[in-house]
Amino acid sequence: MIVVAIIGVLAALAVVGVRSYIATAKTAEAKQVVGAITRSAVTQYERDRAIAQILPATGVSAANTHILCDSAVPVPSNFTSVQGKKYQPSAAPGADFMSGSTLAGWQCLGFATVSPIYFQYSYQVGSGYLSQNLNLPGAPVPGGPEGFEAAAHGDLDGDGLTCTLVRTGEVRDGEIVTSTVLYTNNDPD
Repeated sequence: MIVVAIIGVLAALAVVGVRSYIATAKTAEAKQVVGAITRSAVTQYERDRAIAQILPATGVSAANTHILCDSAVPVPSNFTSVQGKKYQPSAAPGADFMSGSTLAGWQCLGFATVSPIYFQYSYQVGSGYLSQNLNLPGAPVPGGPEGFEAAAHGDLDGDGLTCTLVRTGEVRDGEIVTSTVLYTNNDPD
């Protein structure tokens, strides 16, 4: 009887440990992707961009400029499609992470993933920040049109409890700065 009780306790501990491990693995995906989106935003801002123009016969071109990529459409666009399930992003031109232009969205950022994902990923510039809407503790809200947010938002097991991970950044005196930590709520780790 004692042996059966010990085996039951060990089995219960193993189930809890495996659930914790799976949640940690799913959250690791979000941490990696949010970091990659943030790095892409910084890289694209630091690139010199020449504004397209037709020069007059005696004119000079405008100086190269540094600009943030405009906001991207969240992927997947329907949040409920990732509640407790993986979503397979489309690699078709104009779809999911292939959407945008040279100045806006995922194409501007140069970010894409074709691996199945557990979270909805977003990149916002100027407003509409998840960190502001969810009131994440300690998360700085980027100021004005020169701020951005990379975020992951998901319901890992379909129970209605969402996990959000956010990293913010903004342009200050012509230099881009980012938050030093990833802000989160309801982290299953």
